[in-house]
Amino acid sequence: MHQKRNFCIPLFRSGRGQLGHKFTLREILPKSSKNQTLFKKINASKTELLYPFIFLRSGHGQLAECNQKYTKYDCCKPCNSKRFQNDFNNWTSGNDKIDKFIQDAQLNANNVKQIGKGGFGTIHYAKWIDGFIGEWDIENQQWGRWSNEIEVALKIFDNFVNFNDVLNEMEIHLTTQTQITSIRFYGITLDPETNKYIMVLEYAEDGNLREYLKTNFNNINLKQKLRSLRELSLRLMNIHKLDIVHQDFHPGNILSTNFKSSTFIKISDFGLNVKQIGKGGFGTIHYAKWIDGFIGEWDIENQQWGRWSNEIEVALKIFDNFVNFNDVLNEMEIHLTTQTQITSIRFYGITLDPETNKYIMVLEYAEDGNLREYLKTNFNNINLKQKLRSLRELSLRLMNIHKLDIVHQDFHPGNILSTNFKSSTFIKISDFGLSKIIKENPNNPEKKNIFGVLPYIAPEVLSGEKEYTKATDVYSFGIIAYEIVTGFPPYSDIPHDKDLAMKICNGLRPKIPFHIPKLITRMIMRCWDARVTHRPTFNELYDELRKYNYDFSNQHSEIVIQIKKAEEISANQESINTTTTTPLNYQTHPQAIYTSRLLNYSNLPKPKNEENFERNLKNLCPSNSDLFI
Repeated sequence: MHQKRNFCIPLFRSGRGQLGHKFTLREILPKSSKNQTLFKKINASKTELLYPFIFLRSGHGQLAECNQKYTKYDCCKPCNSKRFQNDFNNWTSGNDKIDKFIQDAQLNANNVKQIGKGGFGTIHYAKWIDGFIGEWDIENQQWGRWSNEIEVALKIFDNFVNFNDVLNEMEIHLTTQTQITSIRFYGITLDPETNKYIMVLEYAEDGNLREYLKTNFNNINLKQKLRSLRELSLRLMNIHKLDIVHQDFHPGNILSTNFKSSTFIKISDFGLNVKQIGKGGFGTIHYAKWIDGFIGEWDIENQQWGRWSNEIEVALKIFDNFVNFNDVLNEMEIHLTTQTQITSIRFYGITLDPETNKYIMVLEYAEDGNLREYLKTNFNNINLKQKLRSLRELSLRLMNIHKLDIVHQDFHPGNILSTNFKSSTFIKISDFGLSKIIKENPNNPEKKNIFGVLPYIAPEVLSGEKEYTKATDVYSFGIIAYEIVTGFPPYSDIPHDKDLAMKICNGLRPKIPFHIPKLITRMIMRCWDARVTHRPTFNELYDELRKYNYDFSNQHSEIVIQIKKAEEISANQESINTTTTTPLNYQTHPQAIYTSRLLNYSNLPKPKNEENFERNLKNLCPSNSDLFI
């Protein structure tokens, strides 16, 4: 068994969301020969395997609004008001960083009574004798308090609540209250007798909007009602700016200390929120910060693992419960195999959440997000040469993946990530949840379900004629190349349904604008040829795109001439168009779906090219520098 080692992702920081876990190195894989082989690979690549446990013990916590150091102390019961500062050494979470979160928020409460119910628990009224922490008193070396005997609301969570949901709600309160949008959050504790978490919140004297309207509606004129709606819209606008969706917004969650003044209106109960940054083939992606950083190499002198980086941003892929462990194992193995080629998002380790039994992969965080979102806001700021360099780097990464006999199977812009899209060398491939290693099963006897994003799935797969092959990734690359050079997602104006799948099998392809250089149009069309054997390999695509990159320095080269003509046409179109060209603007049909899903269509026709496809492809002769077909 490996020696246990810890790293901690902090509960909260200002900014984007993160999950609050502490992980301990532990082997969690079944003891099969294949898994032991994987362990050897993981150890050789210095990748950690992780296992989470809940760290919170009985204690109150309140996140100060200043940047002072935190204080910690044990918890109290509402019926027992004592000074606990002398008990600092009587308990610990086992980690100084976690102890800093469980801060000095001594809660001496009386007159506790239930006043409502939230998404995950009940709300109680109480009085806080000492009040909340204000700032550090340097002279007396203690925390000063801004208010004595304040009224507070205690949200007591039900026992069945997942601790991650509690953390999520706390984080959203901390994020939104800086905008004077939500009810103030003072801290959290765990009742040692009932094992229920308790959040300490601002008390809204006037209660919720529903109860207030019952007794005061006829005393409120229309102007006051409109002011209240204005303030509500402002608060929701601020929440949405933080990329947070409330999900349980109703009058019972609209509170106020004084409804007569609309500026005192606050939003409450974020218990149903889940902050995520994406969705993969088999789960959701969350953002986090890893304080200690990843293992680098063994420190012989100190007999411990040295770490290469402190406080790095990571992405946590949380797998759905229905996922087979073999699929998780397959994705890990592919990540470990491909990341040596600097091709895929880096894989740091895996854990199992003991409460939900969900596997969690710890991955490199791509600050610039995915290609689709980047193109939406930056397309008109990227010239054609930069777009071709990005395609060259993409083809190189897929070439390296195919050299390892791996087929991605779910290749689309949502799975193309980067820490810096301005430099094409930072482009990485992600989400190998549907990928497979061909050499393990060369005959592919099993017919699998079709899972992916419809516009990027090759027609031979849609029709059921063939399984996924390297040529299907090439087809997907062709659709992605179209999107990179035009800026438009394929088939964005029509439903992504069986009718579209049938049309694709019958030869429908996205319409390439006439001003796109013929060399690029020809390359794209070759990729989405219905005749699978006529598609280029990624070796060929990389060689072609690399040649164009070399030719950029030659003003008389075919690609440079075509790019100049394309840019002239684009410039003329922009001068005619009176609207702004940044960001890219297009309408998306409500049934145009660009996330992976199950697509089992039956009775689709055998794939074929449209009537003029082969003639048009032949006319795109690379020796002709004329721009137009």
